[in-house]
Amino acid sequence: MPSTTAITVSQLSRLVGLPGAPAIVDVRVDEDFDADPRLLPASGRRDFRTVSTWAPDFTGKSVVVVCQKGRKLSQGVTAWLRHEGIAAETLEGGFEAWRDAKALLVHSGKIPSRDEKGRTIWVTRTRPKIDRIACPWLIRRFVDPHAVFLFVDAAEVPDVADRFQAVPFDIDNVFWSHRGERCTFDTMIEAFGLESDALDRLALIVRAADTARLDLVPQAAGFLAASLGLSRMFRNDLEQLEAGMLLYDAFFRWCRDATEETHNWPGAGADKPS
Repeated sequence: MPSTTAITVSQLSRLVGLPGAPAIVDVRVDEDFDADPRLLPASGRRDFRTVSTWAPDFTGKSVVVVCQKGRKLSQGVTAWLRHEGIAAETLEGGFEAWRDAKALLVHSGKIPSRDEKGRTIWVTRTRPKIDRIACPWLIRRFVDPHAVFLFVDAAEVPDVADRFQAVPFDIDNVFWSHRGERCTFDTMIEAFGLESDALDRLALIVRAADTARLDLVPQAAGFLAASLGLSRMFRNDLEQLEAGMLLYDAFFRWCRDATEETHNWPGAGADKPS
């Protein structure tokens, strides 16, 4: 009989990257993590021994708990979370099943250090349009759901990064930036190890729109128009980022699930009198 407190790799992989995805908690012991220090997308590590102290952080959320094999550690933590009234499930087969299925994994060594609240802090130029919306979307959906983004004058990015321990991106002479004809979004996908058909397809659209090469892919012109339209709708960069998240969510779902779907109107016989 299927478990009512477990989720399969295929089920969870369909949720990863979506705005309603569950929080993923990695409770592997250090020895297992050190042997393969990659993480499931948007997951965070927690110590299973202190679950009673951090369980309230997930009140009102759906949670998937991951240990090495999906046995005692994740099942114990899941049981504790459910005791606290939290909708928690165990990943069936644990990290090993996810890895063996070749599902997306994030290179943890590329994730910046976190602040005292467990968040990564990033800084870039004001008035984002394409790449500076794409990168925060990727980070929030696949790396750190609680990441903080600071938008400042271009000349101040390096000093703000230094004074506020933030990671600069999409400016010259930093790691997280354009490389040749590829955008910062491409750089992040590669560095975090997030290559997938859907993200690669989205990256091509972003690259075409961001570098004025609209001939690369048919969707680029419409994507550019929508991005520029959003940039005219909001004076507040953070409000624009929140609105842009929906645009990227929609294009990601198209890239993943709907590229073969077409729409035609009028249908056959629609011009005939009834």
